[in-house]
Amino acid sequence: MHKETIIQSGNTGNAQKALIMLHGRGSSAQNILSLSLQLQVPDYALYAPQATNNTWYPHPFLAEPSRNEPWLSAALTLVEKTVQKITQRGIDGENIYFAGFSQGACLTLEYVARNAQKYGGVAAFTGGLIGDKIYTEHYKGRFEGTPVFIGTGDPDPHISMERIHNSADVFEHMDADVTKKLYKNMAHTITQEEIDTVNHLIFN
Repeated sequence: MHKETIIQSGNTGNAQKALIMLHGRGSSAQNILSLSLQLQVPDYALYAPQATNNTWYPHPFLAEPSRNEPWLSAALTLVEKTVQKITQRGIDGENIYFAGFSQGACLTLEYVARNAQKYGGVAAFTGGLIGDKIYTEHYKGRFEGTPVFIGTGDPDPHISMERIHNSADVFEHMDADVTKKLYKNMAHTITQEEIDTVNHLIFN
């Protein structure tokens, strides 16, 4: 499935914090890394896994999970391997941050919900938990106040507003400090307002 391709950038030598960035469908690791220029992460080590054929899983995120297998499990495994690379450098979970856009935002939320702990922060630009319904049995652990941002256009052609609300509820129940933002008629993109919000809430 997904080859273990992880592009590293930023302060890879002496960084005390790390940011994992997950690109959207049809995009690339290099593209999502360019977002870091607008985030307040000058001293972070940056890690951007690359999906095979630029897609983490083939079907919409609201499909039954089995329809997106084995790609979904392979994608989650690649994120886990990225986390392991970071922890092997001596950076603990409290200093690991996540950011993803669209399909990458869905993967971000799904990974951290399945592996909840105290993280530095999570930014999901237009994404929700994966599946035809919320599979709470997949999610374990406590976020211990981890700041989590979930933002999306209202409406968005790819993201259900109901899933946005339900995803935020799951994270709140798991003790995350959730900020949910719905932007009227925003295009399927990342706006400066979202970037400013994330910099204030997470990368301050």
